[in-house]
Amino acid sequence: MKNDILIEKIYSKRSVNRIKKKIELLGVNSKMNVSKFLNMRLILCLIIFVLLLTFSSLGFIYAPLIVIVFYISYEYLELDYKIKKRIKKLDSDALFFFEILTLSLESGRNLKGAIELTVKTIKNDLSDEFKYALEEINYGKSLNEALTSLKKRIPSPTINNVILDITQTNIFGSGIIDTLHNEINYIRDKKFLEAKSIINKMPVKISVISVLFYIPIMLLLLLGPIIIDLMK
Repeated sequence: MKNDILIEKIYSKRSVNRIKKKIELLGVNSKMNVSKFLNMRLILCLIIFVLLLTFSSLGFIYAPLIVIVFYISYEYLELDYKIKKRIKKLDSDALFFFEILTLSLESGRNLKGAIELTVKTIKNDLSDEFKYALEEINYGKSLNEALTSLKKRIPSPTINNVILDITQTNIFGSGIIDTLHNEINYIRDKKFLEAKSIINKMPVKISVISVLFYIPIMLLLLLGPIIIDLMK
């Protein structure tokens, strides 16, 4: 409670809400919270500032600049970078997860029962998020409310589109299995195009490596004897 009051005095509500949304995108398994993040960043900035002033003769010049750079970089490394990594991880988990969910629905289960079976079968980050959504249902939320809340913890646009389609088909009673099949095909095509894009970029990367490393080495081998003769 004291931390919350202190945070409100130091930071604007807009900044706190921005950090809160980013931390939420780290998922239910993250141990980070707003107070911990903001306090840790502030403490580290103060430590760096004091150390630079103490041990550097030009610390009064460098300290403010380095602290500002660290202040900005800390948010990127602790939040933005981890969110980007999480998007890749969730996207890699999505295809198999939704395939199992579709099979569970095709076996005759309702949506909630299919999700329960899927999270029992699969153990990964995406499964943990759906498992938490089921816990919210047990505490009184409706299935659609839990799925809407789930979207706030998922940074992947691809997965959020699937969750949105599942929610809408659950509300309007349309064919959820057909919807999931379409989404699975889209995810599969997306993974194929991403892999194709990586393969297409490989010759360019290899060429750059050749220019930077192999060509100088070859020139050294060819011109080495000539240079030695000239030196003699």
